[in-house]
Amino acid sequence: MNLQGQNAIVTGAGRGIGREVALLLAAEGARVWCVDPGLGRGGEETGERPADEVVAEIAAVGGAAHACYDTVSDFARMGDLVDGIMRDHGRIDILVNVAGVLRERMIWNMTEDEFDMVIDIHLKGHWNLCHHAIRHMRKANYGRIVNFASDAFKGSVGQCNYAAAKGGIISLTRSIAKETQRNDITCNVICPAADTRMTLTEAVKANRLRKYEAGLMTREQYERTLIHRGPEYIAPLVGYLATPGAWAISGQNFHVEKGSIHTYYFGEEQRLLVHGEDGMFTLEELSRAVPEALLNGLPPIVPKEAPGSGPAETKSA
Repeated sequence: MNLQGQNAIVTGAGRGIGREVALLLAAEGARVWCVDPGLGRGGEETGERPADEVVAEIAAVGGAAHACYDTVSDFARMGDLVDGIMRDHGRIDILVNVAGVLRERMIWNMTEDEFDMVIDIHLKGHWNLCHHAIRHMRKANYGRIVNFASDAFKGSVGQCNYAAAKGGIISLTRSIAKETQRNDITCNVICPAADTRMTLTEAVKANRLRKYEAGLMTREQYERTLIHRGPEYIAPLVGYLATPGAWAISGQNFHVEKGSIHTYYFGEEQRLLVHGEDGMFTLEELSRAVPEALLNGLPPIVPKEAPGSGPAETKSA
């Protein structure tokens, strides 16, 4: 067992990826705190307690686990959780932040509450647990943190709140990695692709079929979406990053799905414009240099047609 005697917190541990991570860490010998209030996909109350089921499953095979039903967006309650673990068990070795919800809507229809809820649970929830846990990890000069983002950080239609939160989590992770590098605390982030209740709804399936039938997706791409990609394929990388042996890996962003893992790299300069005289570009200079020298040959973020060349998009969600 690679994690024998260690203490781990896993948020969103009642279902999906969080559940698989909790089960794997427990199987490797860690005592696991399963944080999950049992909310629905959109953050609604359900009255369910899936964390209890995971705790029972771990106990049934001789592992140790505890359930916590508080929301990760509550700074004080997450502090109480961490303080309680320190009081009763003396250490926190591993933190895995998975918890999240979705409130999907185009930006012009999105309410403030829909934006705030997603930011609070994803981005602030990650910060809350990291803040409280790292205070103790620094004293122990040890810690392993794995955060969860999404490829939606690249920009996602109908999910500007979610995309913003996930982009923030990536930047938060890189900042933590730099701040804690001298304390043997690592912090990495995973962008998973897995079929869970969050990602594979009937509406999502129907939308994929519509795209295929409209010629917006090839047959190969569509058939790929039909292959089961369960959350169990995500957990092993989390388990590895949580081990003492992964001490040299920090600040990294991994994409993980069934059968493949790749990394992302941020911050590199792609093109450079230099003004060789007084350093001040004119509008006329920029109108030529930006499209011709700075962006020429780079793939566009949003393919554009000339104004007036096609009908305006009027659909909304």
